[in-house]
Amino acid sequence: MSNVEKNVNVNTEKKDVVVSKDVRGELTYEDKVIQKIIGLSLDRVPGLLHVDGGFFSNLTEKIVNTNDVTHGVNVEVGKEQVAVDLNVIVEYRKNVPTLYKEIKDVIVSEVAKMTDLEVVEVNVNVVDIKTKEQHEADSVSLQDRVTDVAESTGEFASEQLSRVKSGIGSGVAAAQEKLGEGAEFVQEKVGQGVETVKDAAAKAEPRVH
Repeated sequence: MSNVEKNVNVNTEKKDVVVSKDVRGELTYEDKVIQKIIGLSLDRVPGLLHVDGGFFSNLTEKIVNTNDVTHGVNVEVGKEQVAVDLNVIVEYRKNVPTLYKEIKDVIVSEVAKMTDLEVVEVNVNVVDIKTKEQHEADSVSLQDRVTDVAESTGEFASEQLSRVKSGIGSGVAAAQEKLGEGAEFVQEKVGQGVETVKDAAAKAEPRVH
């Protein structure tokens, strides 16, 4: 047997040993990962206007624009199963039971497709019904309104700059201070709300395994 053939056999045997070796480990998912999968998948459900995150979450959205798709998506994640709770706003004239089935189907499909986890429970609570126009009007955040006011004020100030410059400066500073205080208040309350939910969840019986 030539040296080349011997080398080939040796390399092959070493490769077989590496491939056959067992590698231990565990695959887990943070709750926010499952929440994000569900939140993104719900964008495809016609007639579902919004997933409602509750008072503090909604207040945050009103003050500052946010693209956080996990708001209002509550999950319980086990090693093999997932349970989901949603509060939703439905479009007026849509059949709600049909919409509920579509929500369940898309959640089950997307979670299984990406994680192989089994969705064993999907609870949907309808908290409001609105027309598309009403929902769009309600969705305008305080930040958007402040921006509009600032633009209008800017046009006026450019014409009256010599007389109102100092007044505008102090007004903007005061507004920024108030907005800062408001943001801190909201963050504090949101944090308290999250902790309350976590405490309740810790005491509850697990729905998944």
